[in-house]
Amino acid sequence: MTVPTFRELSPEECEALLAVNHVGRLAFTFKDRPDIEPIHYVFDNGWIFGRTTQGTKLTTIGHHPYVAFEVDEVRGTFDWRSVVALGTVYLLDPEFGTANAAEYARAVELMRRFMPETLAAGDPVPFRTVMFGIHVDELRGREATPGRRRRTQRERAAK
Repeated sequence: MTVPTFRELSPEECEALLAVNHVGRLAFTFKDRPDIEPIHYVFDNGWIFGRTTQGTKLTTIGHHPYVAFEVDEVRGTFDWRSVVALGTVYLLDPEFGTANAAEYARAVELMRRFMPETLAAGDPVPFRTVMFGIHVDELRGREATPGRRRRTQRERAAK
């Protein structure tokens, strides 16, 4: 029998996992009703940037901007890593001043590293025009590894 090992990921390991993946889940609540949606994203220097469309999610986040964001890498039942980031969502609109325009440009440039057509000709999701950033306030992560084979009682007794 093998026994899996579980451990907490370091902050650096959490950031590394966020940096190499580009699909995660955004969790938010409104009036005690939780929801979760998958999104494309990029991670850079304590920020998660993504884009979405106008709709219920944005209305909800407008009222309650504190969210959770999760990314998983799963290779097997006891072979996975998971990170949860908690933070505040900020909508990025280039028309709301110089600072916001700079963050908007940064978000677009980072998204284009992952998906070059972002907000340009050939964009596979041109309806996702709203850019946002999540300032990460807290990160936590866990990992499971398959572990080693445990000797049976009979095997231990025979030794």
